[in-house]
Amino acid sequence: MSVTTSHSRFPRWRVVRPWIGLAVRFGLAAVWLLAGASKVGDLAASGRAVHAYQIFPYDVSVVVGAVLPFLELALGVLVLLGLATRLTAGVSVALLLVFIAGIVSAWTRGLSIDCGCFGIGGELAAGETPSYLPEILRDLGFLALAGFLLIWPRTPFSVDGWLLGERAVEDEDE
Repeated sequence: MSVTTSHSRFPRWRVVRPWIGLAVRFGLAAVWLLAGASKVGDLAASGRAVHAYQIFPYDVSVVVGAVLPFLELALGVLVLLGLATRLTAGVSVALLLVFIAGIVSAWTRGLSIDCGCFGIGGELAAGETPSYLPEILRDLGFLALAGFLLIWPRTPFSVDGWLLGERAVEDEDE
């Protein structure tokens, strides 16, 4: 009795998976680049947005808010280039889990804030309603992208593939 691999059951997956991975890589890169770029011009506002979650003291929030846009931009560039893709995807998974936990925490504690994920967040004005569920669902989608790359990091047109040779995409059996 032979063991059936996923490649023999789904022969097209082996051909299509790298191209799906490329689209996923570009999508996740766009997420990080847009998120970082939307905050990098006003680091003080980014710190205030982090402080609105009421998790860290103000001084720590300011530092986190100042570092976060640059981390997001770095992740975006690395994913776009396909450099250290599995590591970058792992960091992305961890960061997205932290973001989701932060939003859930704000929601369960009854805070009325804008997450600040793609711009200036912070406390909402009186009468404004937070949109926590859509934000969590969006971040779960981004988490799925990062998870895909964590499992299948090899994609066409990547620095990783170039460093490992063209056969890296063709021979990957994971």
